[in-house]
Amino acid sequence: MSYLLPHLHSGWAVDQAILCEEERLVVIRFGHDWDDTCMQMDEVLASVAETIKNFAVIYLVDITEVPDFNTMYELYDPCTVMFFFRNKHIMIDLGTGNNNKINWALRDKQEFIDIVETVFHGARKGRGLVISPKDYSTKYRY
Repeated sequence: MSYLLPHLHSGWAVDQAILCEEERLVVIRFGHDWDDTCMQMDEVLASVAETIKNFAVIYLVDITEVPDFNTMYELYDPCTVMFFFRNKHIMIDLGTGNNNKINWALRDKQEFIDIVETVFHGARKGRGLVISPKDYSTKYRY
């Protein structure tokens, strides 16, 4: 499903996507198109892209092709989704301890739409950290 979404092929393109979007949330999926986790996430992203296009834009970045952000954003997971608004990284408290990103594949479209809406409304109010509508602390049953 990754072919349905726009790819960013350089660090400059990623910076421009984050910098130039003034009114909408920028959702970036860092990972590989061939990875199973990313394929599941891309399917959800592609299916909700049309629904959330008024307040969010989605981009994909291959972390091998564009390694510029790997250490800065600690992109060590196979699939990572991050949110930016007006050139600011918006963190989200999912209950997992890692507030910087979503590093697993969400399978429910409505769940992802709810997260994006929550992040967008919090970012519009000037918040740098928003609370997720659902607690994922027991997702993996540590």
